[in-house]
Amino acid sequence: MLKSCIRHCLRSLVSPLEVTLEDEELMFSHIHRDITSFVLKHSKTSPCRELAGTVAPAMEVVGVSTGVMKPLLSKLTKLLEKEYVKFKGVRKQIKFLRDELTTMGATLEMLADAEHLNPETRLWRDRIRELAYDLEDCIDAFVVRVDSGHDGQTGFKKYFRKLKRLKARHEIANQIEQLKAAVMEASERHKRYKYVGIPSNSSGVDPRLSALYVEIDELVGIDGPMKHIIQWLSTENKASSAQLKVLSIVGCGGLGKTTLANQVYKNVKGQYSCGAFVSVSQNPDVKKILRDISKEVGILNNILDHDEKQLIDELRKHLREKRYLIVIDDIWDAKPWETIKLALVNKNCESRVITTTRSTAVASCLSSLDGNVYQMKSLSFVDSKKLLLKRAFGSENLCCTHLGSVPDEILRKCDGLPLAIITISSLLADKHAKCEWDRVLHDIGSTLAKNPCAEKMTAILSMSYFHIPHHLRTCLLYLSVFPEDFEIKKQRLINRWIAEGFVHEEAGRTKYEMGEGYFNDLINRSMIQPVGVKYGQAEACRVHDIILDYIKCKAVEENFVTSLDAIEHVYSSGYKVRRICVRNHAEENVAIWADPILSHVRSITMFCRKTIKTSLLRSTAFRVLDLGDCLYMDNNHIANIEKFFHLKYLSLRSHSITKLPEKIGELQYLQTLDVRFTSIKELPSTITKLQRLAHLYVDGKVRFPDGMIRQMHGLEELREYGVQSYEQGKTLEEFSKLNNLRTLNLRWDFDSFFGTEGRREVEDCHGYVGTLLSSSNLYNLYITDFSSGDNRYPLSLDSWHPASSCSLRKLCIKNCIIYKVPNWMGSLGNLVVLKLNGVLCLRPEDVEILGAIPSLFSLKLVTVGGTKGRIIIHGRNGFRSLKYFSLCIVFCGTALDFQVGSMPKLEHVKLKFGVHKRECLNGASSLGVQNLSSLSKVQVKIYGDCIPDDKYDPTEDENDGAIKWVASAINGAVVTHPNRPTVTFKTKLVEAMRMCNHLLGGLLTEWFKIWQTEKEQTELEQTDGLNRRITDEEEQTGEGEGEEEADIEEERYL
Repeated sequence: MLKSCIRHCLRSLVSPLEVTLEDEELMFSHIHRDITSFVLKHSKTSPCRELAGTVAPAMEVVGVSTGVMKPLLSKLTKLLEKEYVKFKGVRKQIKFLRDELTTMGATLEMLADAEHLNPETRLWRDRIRELAYDLEDCIDAFVVRVDSGHDGQTGFKKYFRKLKRLKARHEIANQIEQLKAAVMEASERHKRYKYVGIPSNSSGVDPRLSALYVEIDELVGIDGPMKHIIQWLSTENKASSAQLKVLSIVGCGGLGKTTLANQVYKNVKGQYSCGAFVSVSQNPDVKKILRDISKEVGILNNILDHDEKQLIDELRKHLREKRYLIVIDDIWDAKPWETIKLALVNKNCESRVITTTRSTAVASCLSSLDGNVYQMKSLSFVDSKKLLLKRAFGSENLCCTHLGSVPDEILRKCDGLPLAIITISSLLADKHAKCEWDRVLHDIGSTLAKNPCAEKMTAILSMSYFHIPHHLRTCLLYLSVFPEDFEIKKQRLINRWIAEGFVHEEAGRTKYEMGEGYFNDLINRSMIQPVGVKYGQAEACRVHDIILDYIKCKAVEENFVTSLDAIEHVYSSGYKVRRICVRNHAEENVAIWADPILSHVRSITMFCRKTIKTSLLRSTAFRVLDLGDCLYMDNNHIANIEKFFHLKYLSLRSHSITKLPEKIGELQYLQTLDVRFTSIKELPSTITKLQRLAHLYVDGKVRFPDGMIRQMHGLEELREYGVQSYEQGKTLEEFSKLNNLRTLNLRWDFDSFFGTEGRREVEDCHGYVGTLLSSSNLYNLYITDFSSGDNRYPLSLDSWHPASSCSLRKLCIKNCIIYKVPNWMGSLGNLVVLKLNGVLCLRPEDVEILGAIPSLFSLKLVTVGGTKGRIIIHGRNGFRSLKYFSLCIVFCGTALDFQVGSMPKLEHVKLKFGVHKRECLNGASSLGVQNLSSLSKVQVKIYGDCIPDDKYDPTEDENDGAIKWVASAINGAVVTHPNRPTVTFKTKLVEAMRMCNHLLGGLLTEWFKIWQTEKEQTELEQTDGLNRRITDEEEQTGEGEGEEEADIEEERYL
């Protein structure tokens, strides 16, 4: 009976399909076996769910030129292991596709390094890449269809659902057959037309060559940098100036590094016995470089046939007793330098080497030979305008008021990049009509891409682009989704890279950490500009407009990112849109193209100031849905969010969104969920089903379902978790069960905690934090207290006391009043960044504890009660790794004293303090900044009875007051410092400080009353039964006579 029922249902389902009798029998046997197995074993395992779990996470990286080829090959391999492909012929076809595409993928990798492809090869490459996308879409859609049932179904319902999946299984067989035919055709075309030639990227003329022959009167804004470097050449560190020193000039392409180095060389080479100026290519020939140096320094021997060792020996012999100046221009990699520096003899002859590079990492390596790094800056606006007018009209003094603001707008896009200004000015040469300038401004991106006058700048940018690794090119082109001048948050960008599949996996590191390495690498290579640098790390980035125009053109060329303006072109060319960005109010136009192009879109980014149409959210292929800049969305836009089964990144920011749909739990691949700045008050209970959710961003007042935290085993980052009640505080214990948790942002709000009982509950919450630190792998912990003043209790961190193996790297506590620095803090061996905003009173022993942290890189302290006497930073073993130090003393005065040898690696110091009279300084003057041997930057903000000034200069202050006295002392120490660090002063009216002190002083008084009462009660309990004996002893010895005076002194200090 069972067999006949199965056979009848099977035939009714497959009758519309062309199914052979052999395949039908195979299907029947599989289904009958499964049902029998279920009846006997009551199995609840879904093999389809297993495929979804094994295929999707195989995230070999997606690339610009290779597309999804690598993850696709992995999925095909996984698919061969499943019984979906056991029907006749399907396994063979998938194996053929995998083998054929493996070969094609290798060819695509080779073509990725070719800057110029012939049209036939480019067409073949693009077709293969599109085929890979289509095939992956096919496999992913199949996985969704065969796994679309409810896990709760059992018995015959479950297995009759399997019968319905047969149609999906045969459809994938048909699609694979079609795709196989397309792959075979592409393969045959490749063989027929032999698209195998990989053209060279070498240019006939080096685009940097012209910088060597520019006349000095044509240059603008070079005097300051030239003077700085010449001064370094002659006076750098007089005590050791005889030693060989290296200066590395670093900056992005087109900034004028070669021009600057060449002008310095021309200006001072006569002061040296010999000199050389050599350029390095992207693929350097070290022997050629050594030969070029040899010729220029005057070696007359025949060295043409010398090997590297012979050339090095010859150079060392020649330079041994000479004072030489050598410029090595445009070094791309530190490896050639390791060989070149062997030839540079250091015989205390005051020899100097200047290098230029686009990478800060390379610059640091080059200057490690007792040298320095000079960060090349963009031209100022004034100098930029001079250069534009001089190159366009031949004179910087020509009146051009008729052009209105157009020149300024053009310069804004150039952002001080000399090469960009020169390129655009060549397009405007002798053009005086405003309409011509308007046209160049409007078409500036496409103009630079197509105009022959811009070939030099395009070549410079291409050199930078093709020199970076493949995975960084992909990440760089992805930035073209963002508008001009947009501040791109690092967090947002890296999570999107991960969702798109751009980030490699590496044992021992999270994907976010890997992505952070990519981000920093792009900054180091001068491809993006850092924004908001804190603790040595940029919080965001921007892309220079000229570089953005370049990568936009590359993204369109590779069909990698499609903006609204390019949609019609892409659609008419036959390519499917994979990633789309919609800017401003352009969504009305996008709706026209929604049906034909959005069905294959994997990523959509919108920057809209109007209500968007729900028709734009039809694609089921979405991996990234970034609506964080759409402010006019509501719940209807996300009502069917579960249809985006492959979604990995979801960002919503509209205040009109009040809740997440319950079915969001069906997004099994979701990795990042960002719902900050919405009106969501509580997360749905189904959020616990998102086992791949790694990054969760919510507002601190959002409520979590009971028991949710301990079920989120994949969670790596949570910002923010609000603690507004004792029950929420107890939940902190659940975080210690999350082994993958790396970053946690806690928001204290203790307004519901009252009196002594409330204080104990607050301390219990802090105790849970200690448990969390000891039992988890937490790297970053942020705690901010948003309580009102009356409920902000001073707290002891002693109860935390994490284990010595604590993995904490960054600890930031803000607006929490802390009694003292706990002793255990000195044993945090992995701590790199520490911020304590609210230390009650900074004591010398606190500084000693902090100095013992071995890896501490950045320290920021805010003390609300001043310091206990002079704080002396000794030159002993403390603070050996510190590079950034900030101290803010809310109450009057500073008592810092950096002694000789203290903080040996400190580069940046930032101080804030109040000064009403000289006595406030506790005898401090220059604070000993002259003793900080690695110092490069000093920032001082002084509160006092003065006029606020963001650019205060003590040398121009006519008032002989305390502010001028301390500022002059610090300035004098900085000016004479051998490193010549930069120094800036700011002053602020003391009334603001007094108001802060008045309010804070009142709170402190209340806090100390509570603290003193508890202290007395504790002491009374500890001394119960002993008081009589102590009193008797005092009567006999006379002790206790000064007790009243001691209490008064203690109260004064408190």
